[in-house]
Amino acid sequence: MKIICRNKKAFKDYEIFERFEAGIVLLGNEVKSLKNGNVSIQESYAGIENGEVFIYNMDIAPYEKEIYHTDRKRKRKLLLKKKEIKRIIGKITMRGFTLIPLSVYINDRNLVKIEIAIARGKKMFEKREEIKKRDIEMEMRRE
Repeated sequence: MKIICRNKKAFKDYEIFERFEAGIVLLGNEVKSLKNGNVSIQESYAGIENGEVFIYNMDIAPYEKEIYHTDRKRKRKLLLKKKEIKRIIGKITMRGFTLIPLSVYINDRNLVKIEIAIARGKKMFEKREEIKKRDIEMEMRRE
């Protein structure tokens, strides 16, 4: 498994409850660009339309040898099982939950996959408490 891109901001800003692995519907030149590492998921998010899951604002830079250019931030369909989609819909309809991407990677069979998670945004005081806990743990390790 080769990790192409990781959303570090997600772990800082969100409390993650459940993770899913999904395939992405891509064009050939997008796959080539992805394998070169020209992708960003920092500002992206996922949503549900008509019983299907899509990812928005996933920025894939154009492949350098590409003849025609597609929209870099177009919505892309995620491939999940029906049970997983129903589970996601059930959780997302609850107040305060959202669907965010965590990482993009190439699995052992050379397929591009994305890890998405059901998460809830952290409040400022929750972030401060987490930093305090981390500092205390580091001091304990030092001693």
